[in-house]
Amino acid sequence: MLLEAAGFALLASLSPTALLVAAVYLGSDRPRLIASVYLAGAVTMSLVMGAVLLLVLRSADLNRPEQHTPRYALRLGLGVLLLVAGVVLAKRRPANGNAKPQRGLLQRMIDRPAPVTAFIVGLLVFAPGATFLAALQVIATAQAGVELTVLAVIIVVVINVLLVWLPIVLYIAVPDWTSHHLMAFNGWLRANSKRVLIWVLVIVGGILIGNGIYGLIAVT
Repeated sequence: MLLEAAGFALLASLSPTALLVAAVYLGSDRPRLIASVYLAGAVTMSLVMGAVLLLVLRSADLNRPEQHTPRYALRLGLGVLLLVAGVVLAKRRPANGNAKPQRGLLQRMIDRPAPVTAFIVGLLVFAPGATFLAALQVIATAQAGVELTVLAVIIVVVINVLLVWLPIVLYIAVPDWTSHHLMAFNGWLRANSKRVLIWVLVIVGGILIGNGIYGLIAVT
């Protein structure tokens, strides 16, 4: 159970936006403070939503053996949604090059680093996605005690915010090296964020679809 949940959590952590925000905050005037508050928001959202989703899934009695088919059908559906999202994003035409790009509220908060806005950005960026739900579904449907369930949720949350705490740790250990490479990576990610996001959606969606189909076939 732990290994499967951790695998889905690792897929959930593959967020170009999360890493881009971390890079921006670590390049701000108060990098450690701003990035740490951003991490606090990410952890808060992950823990709260993790607990809520766990209770919802447990209340649906998906942990019963006879609910094997609905469990894997849910993963299959989540995978299809991600795959469709990736295809739609790939087919979306880029904005007119002469038009001034629209900057949303989230982007404005990211561009003006402050403790309060960094915490809010952490909450918004880490709103639960399909793979995070899949990781929690593994935990919720396992025949595990309270201690193991709590441990599994903590592991999933830690892995889910990997692309936030890992850059912070690297910055604390080797600040100059981290700042240099994050600045370069920041520029590359801004230019290629759409392409990266499409690949993440397609690959993760494909994995969930494969997992769902395998589980459904195993029932028959």
